[in-house]
Amino acid sequence: MASDAPATLPVQLAEQPRLLKLKKMFISKFGSAPKFYARAPGRVNLIGEHIDYCGYAVLPMAIEHDILIAVEPVKTQIVELANTNPLYLDFSTSVNNIHINKTKPVWHNYFLCGLKGIQVELAEICTKSERYIGTEGGGMDQSISFLAEEGTAKLIEFSPLRATDVRLPSGAAFVIANSCVEMNKAATSHYNIRVMECRLAAKLLSKSKDLEWKKMLKLQEVQAKLGVSLKEMLTIVEEVFHLEPYSVEEICTCLGISLEELRTQILSQNTQDVTTFKLYQRAKHVYSEAGRVLEFKKICNEAPASAIQLLGELMNQSHISCRDMYECSCPELDQLVDICLQFGAVGSRLTGAGWGGCTVSMVPSDKLSTFLTNVKEAYYKSNDQRLALEKNSLFATKPGGGALVFLEA
Repeated sequence: MASDAPATLPVQLAEQPRLLKLKKMFISKFGSAPKFYARAPGRVNLIGEHIDYCGYAVLPMAIEHDILIAVEPVKTQIVELANTNPLYLDFSTSVNNIHINKTKPVWHNYFLCGLKGIQVELAEICTKSERYIGTEGGGMDQSISFLAEEGTAKLIEFSPLRATDVRLPSGAAFVIANSCVEMNKAATSHYNIRVMECRLAAKLLSKSKDLEWKKMLKLQEVQAKLGVSLKEMLTIVEEVFHLEPYSVEEICTCLGISLEELRTQILSQNTQDVTTFKLYQRAKHVYSEAGRVLEFKKICNEAPASAIQLLGELMNQSHISCRDMYECSCPELDQLVDICLQFGAVGSRLTGAGWGGCTVSMVPSDKLSTFLTNVKEAYYKSNDQRLALEKNSLFATKPGGGALVFLEA
């Protein structure tokens, strides 16, 4: 347990309309005022998708959009949860009997999984806590939420957890656009299948190089044990794996284990019925994406005259790999990326888990105004029926901690 107390900041509620509204709703619901508030900022990952759980560094930054929580400690053993959105029902349970149903991803489970894992260092325990809900995540989201600072992105590295400032170039803004396609990674197996494919790839690569494959969980561990570069790992991937998906029977033969051992000792609960896994494609994405993250940081540090163009190209390569090798995009995200590039972005890619959600685009500052207008109009025009009852949001974060430009339909 960390000895330092969490950071606190006194605020005037009259100057914070959202906090004032939250306080009024809290009093209306529970009959008393909250004793304190907690805030977790949102984040956007600039580059480094689906590689944190493989042991590799990622490059996110925090944004001004956030989640607020109002809290009042009580003397009973009952925790009571309420949401300002009426679509999410109230919930209460005993702290001595926390039960989280992984097959039913209701909103309050995200609070309960944090409560269940509150006994060690927060940034790392939040990563482990999410697994109570069934998501085999890697830690980027939790880490940037805790470690973010105004005016800089962060290179987040793992084992041990550490963060390095990455100063983004002036003259460009990062624009986040919502495709309005929802994908709950805790409610589907897409995400966890990718985690297992990377785990299996690490084990088969280890076995092929006579390493202790049973101890290998992450692709980064394989590289570290072999002592080779990321470029060399890509060559090894080409040599070891075939392009076709691997059946569970073939995987068992390669590792010399039974199907029962594969399912109970390696696969997660919600991937035990999967019959084929793509190992070549997933490993190729991870090792190439890890290289792009390091190159992104290098360009930011060296700040050449062509920095914006070079960073944009890395973002474009990242999206192509996410789309073709990791297969975590969707038609709407691909369309939104294309539209963003068409109207002036130098780079654009999906951000987050994928299969829906948002894109992040790097846009020259002098094109920002027309970019926002044109992208919004073009995306709505091609998706007018699907988005008739939706709101698509576009907002730009200026490097250096500038204000957000926020548009709603």
